[in-house]
Amino acid sequence: MFSHIHPDNYASQLAKKKQDMAALFADFDVPDAEIFTSEPLNYRLRAEFRVWHDGDDVYYIMFNKETREKYRVDTFPVASEIINKAMSALITNIKDNELLRRKLFQVDFLSTLSGELLISLLYHKQLDDEWQVEAEKLKLKLATIAPTDIIGRARKQKVVLGKEFVTEILTVKGKQLKYQQVENSFTQPNGGVNQKMLTWASDATENSSGDLVELYCGNGNFSIALAPNFEKVLATEISKSSVTSAQINIADNNIDNLDIIRMSSEEFSQAMNGEREFRRLQGFDLSSYSYDTVLVDPPRAGLDPASEELVSRFEKIIYISCNPHTLHHNLKTLCKTHKVENFALFDQFPYTDHIECGVILTRHK
Repeated sequence: MFSHIHPDNYASQLAKKKQDMAALFADFDVPDAEIFTSEPLNYRLRAEFRVWHDGDDVYYIMFNKETREKYRVDTFPVASEIINKAMSALITNIKDNELLRRKLFQVDFLSTLSGELLISLLYHKQLDDEWQVEAEKLKLKLATIAPTDIIGRARKQKVVLGKEFVTEILTVKGKQLKYQQVENSFTQPNGGVNQKMLTWASDATENSSGDLVELYCGNGNFSIALAPNFEKVLATEISKSSVTSAQINIADNNIDNLDIIRMSSEEFSQAMNGEREFRRLQGFDLSSYSYDTVLVDPPRAGLDPASEELVSRFEKIIYISCNPHTLHHNLKTLCKTHKVENFALFDQFPYTDHIECGVILTRHK
């Protein structure tokens, strides 16, 4: 299944992505893309597997998305070394343990560059005190690989053994930044490339005037790294857990010029236009911000028309895209008012068709 995932194939697969992206954006006047490479192996910090029970044997499986054919997975070369070690150790320790093994149907792993591990065990049964005793023993055994926390999940049940988050440490331009990453919340899966993305965005906004607005800020990944480049930063995010993590990350990194508001980009657009009043904005004076730079990192669907209109008001737009086709669609509108100054390809997902892009646009003079 993973025969194509090999360091010898890395350069050719990246060259193909560069070629595909150049062809897709050929109808725009864009500069040559900066290419930011990934580690060829062990780059992915998250992984999830279904668990297959076959008589006395138990192992991980993945499905072919097109054929639904299942594949046994004993090692996963794209995942971090911590995840690979934990995959093997977990199977070894639950194989002959009826309490831990029975009705287990999925395992999710979340690791960090800083060396922490969070494992979620998903069951088709309720988890009792006996299960918890065995899971605590498992946690101790896995702690020899890395500091490990375990979450057991069943219908309407969540048992947390330790913490339900990891703390990542990313290095951006020589500075270490701490990020709380909560189970089941979005985080960038390729930590090494994420550091390169943050450095690229920081370089692009160095010596900026005015303030930064970020839409879809998640746990503060970009806004915390970029805050030193601006007078003030105002960020929005709809996910409650991500906003909570962002607030913790602001405090942990001693950032004093960044505010997070829990609202969607559509709601923020309505607030900016004076179309609606939001209780969540009490205490915020939106007119006090100098709206010079906006950063957007939207979902795969890209920017909706209202968000396109909103970001087009800014002098500088930083657009991080996980879907080049919706980026292409949005650029048809944004390039009416702005010009692409910088184009980047971040190889977040080697050996797949997925392309992550970064674009910097400045208003036409």
